[in-house]
Amino acid sequence: MRTNSLLVAIVLLTAATVLAENKVLGEVGFHGANKIANDSGVWVDGQYLGYVEELKGSKKVLLLPGAHDIAVRQDGYLDFRTSLTVQPGEKKLIEVKMEKDTRFVMPGVTSEIKMSVNPNRAAVFLDDLLVGHAGEFGGVGRSLLVAPGQRKITISLPGYRTFQAEVNLAPSQKIDLKTELQKADVTPTSASR
Repeated sequence: MRTNSLLVAIVLLTAATVLAENKVLGEVGFHGANKIANDSGVWVDGQYLGYVEELKGSKKVLLLPGAHDIAVRQDGYLDFRTSLTVQPGEKKLIEVKMEKDTRFVMPGVTSEIKMSVNPNRAAVFLDDLLVGHAGEFGGVGRSLLVAPGQRKITISLPGYRTFQAEVNLAPSQKIDLKTELQKADVTPTSASR
């Protein structure tokens, strides 16, 4: 009987601690106006977090109280930017609308990059511009069309090591890019005295 009481006390104490922790952080949700917005990448205070559609549920965005800069990006579109102040325990929803960048011109001659990346939700950057997530560029009839020439490809996902490759593509050349991202080493460090 005493063990059961102790177990119940521990569970209640843990639950109270978790609830108290959630009251310290604010939650920010994202809603895309269309598929382009949902597939666009989200940066908070300069740190890439993922794309709009995936940042919910277990991947929801919890922020410390205070001011934060939000940027949502997609190649061929103007950056969507906003600043917001988060209060403890507050929930905010950001409606994301992406506008076409009229300066963007698709090249007349292209090369093709087909990708097989694990995890396929990783962000793909071409010459440091977000072009989408890896799942969009793999499978039947799916690939990334780019201008021929020297191209830098970066594949990034929080919690994983960044993958980088440089390719020199001839006109109409097709390549397959395959990689499995490695989990980032998270080792505690001790403070030096």
